[in-house]
Amino acid sequence: MESIAKLQALLRDSGLRSTSPRLAVLKVLLSAKQPLSHADLADQLDGDGHDKATIFRNLTDLTEARLLSRIDVGDHIWRFEVRRETGADGQNHAHFVCTDCGDVDCLPDFNLQVSPANKKNVSEILLKGHCGDCGDNA
Repeated sequence: MESIAKLQALLRDSGLRSTSPRLAVLKVLLSAKQPLSHADLADQLDGDGHDKATIFRNLTDLTEARLLSRIDVGDHIWRFEVRRETGADGQNHAHFVCTDCGDVDCLPDFNLQVSPANKKNVSEILLKGHCGDCGDNA
């Protein structure tokens, strides 16, 4: 996990003030193993005195500052994650969503080749199926 000083510098370098709610949101997302929704973050930060509106505003600010990415896996719920610095857009990895339980996971980096005749500007790759737990029960 990043130190508070590094997170504060990251915020300032992105043109944002370093505030307690922003630091709290970043700390939770940095420790998360999968993208989290606003509701997930609100639940985790509720005991720290951060209200839902403040968390939402900070998610928006952090996304606009390109520190976070947001994805919609088809259920109309935005999920947020800290941007990776692997690609030119900082967000160059696929996600997997379980069609049974709705769990969303980041997939390891892989290369996707698109033939020149069908060249498209791919902005997101989302794979759907059954996770290990749900697939075992099917």
